[in-house]
This record gives sequence, structure tokens and C-alpha cells, in this order.
Amino acid sequence: MKRTLMTLAAALLLVTGITNQTADARTHYKTIKVSATAYCEMGRTATGYNLRSHPNAKEIAVDPRYIKLGSKVYIPGYGTAIARDTGGRIKGRIIDVHFKTRHQAIMWGRKHLTIKVYR
Repeated sequence: MKRTLMTLAAALLLVTGITNQTADARTHYKTIKVSATAYCEMGRTATGYNLRSHPNAKEIAVDPRYIKLGSKVYIPGYGTAIARDTGGRIKGRIIDVHFKTRHQAIMWGRKHLTIKVYR
């Protein structure tokens, strides 16, 4: 009986630990307050991604000192994007959100947002 209870307790701890690790992996992010502007270039990004071939791709330009290239980022009002580009005027806590058309970029304007950067 004692051995059965110990085995059951060990199994419960093991399952609980695995579940918590899985949940942590999905929700592990940091928040950053940024100024978000928009652009509509259709060439290649700093990482070599071809926007002409993928015009509807959700991607952003970042300062790699604050957000690593390749990071998945959630932007309110835009959705989840990948940090694939940099820019000469993207310094510090500024991001540039990619849109397919100039009209969409102008409609976005400049926003001050809190974004989630997943690790």
C-alpha cells in the first residue's frame, strides 16, 4: 500500500511538472513598450526574406539590440509577426510594421504600443 501511494505521488509530480513546462514554453514572453510605424517595401529584408514573393507576410523591422532577428512578436492591431528586417531609422524601442500597400501603411500611422516578444 505504501509503495503504491509513493508511486502514485511520484507519477502525479511528474505529470504536473511536464504540464507546467509545456505551459511555460507557450506563454514565455517579455513585453516592451514601443513606437510602431509602418512601411511597404517589397524587396529583400535584412535576413534575406523576399517580400516580393510573400507580399502578405507579417513581418517587422527592429533594432536587433532590443529584439533579436527571427523573434516571433505579437503586435496589437496587427497580429503575430516575425522580426526579419532592420532599418537605418529603427533605433531603440521603435518597430516598423510591414504592409502590402502604401495606403495600408499610411492608415496604420504611428502608434505607441506594448508588444509581446516570445522567446
